[in-house]
Amino acid sequence: MTRSTEGQSGTVLAGSPADGPMVRVEDLRRSYGTGAAAVHALRGVSFEVPRGELVALKGRSGSGKTTLLNLVGGLDAPDGGRITVGGTDLAGLDEDGLLELRRDRIGFIFQSFGLIPILTAAENVGVPMRLRKTDPHEREERVALLLSLVGLGDHTRQRPGELSGGQQQRVAIARALANRPAFLIADEPTGQLDAETGLAVMQLLRAVVRSEGVTVLVATHDPQLLSFADRVLELSDGHIVEHV
Repeated sequence: MTRSTEGQSGTVLAGSPADGPMVRVEDLRRSYGTGAAAVHALRGVSFEVPRGELVALKGRSGSGKTTLLNLVGGLDAPDGGRITVGGTDLAGLDEDGLLELRRDRIGFIFQSFGLIPILTAAENVGVPMRLRKTDPHEREERVALLLSLVGLGDHTRQRPGELSGGQQQRVAIARALANRPAFLIADEPTGQLDAETGLAVMQLLRAVVRSEGVTVLVATHDPQLLSFADRVLELSDGHIVEHV
């Protein structure tokens, strides 16, 4: 059973025990448009993401990977089905509750990096903690630790335009970890990178799972990167097929 307090921001729900899956998706459906022109992106998708694993989501371009990630991350609402993240049923959260979930418990890594051009690498990483009003001293220590973790300890004062694509993605990964999320969602994080740099980024995500103790769900269309995953989920015709 799930308990919630309706109408309050930051609703906390009691659900799966701490040793349950980080993500549980049940019979998820999402369509766009109506009638004969409707596009059925997801047709009853069900799967679980165990805690502490890196799970890869594969599928051809346009297969609905981004739609699925947006739903799991609380950025969009499904037409039907159920999503729980860390035991929290997303359907039981109001807008403020979803905002709190995304700010405090989920980190997002995008293909386009999404860095603020006028800010340094350190300032970009610190943005989520500023929004959370983290103590400045604690924030500075966390920023230094994360930039060191992603191999950019010597690039703290450089702005995105002064960094390579791979370095920018490393800053984006550090920023996603700023508020110590339990769950990372990465949407084609190597899509704008060359093969060698893409492999390095995936190796970094693999290392992050170990060092930060997070769970990662990463969408990729590159078969070379699937070897880094603990398991692979394939999205095909609106359904999930799991590969061991």
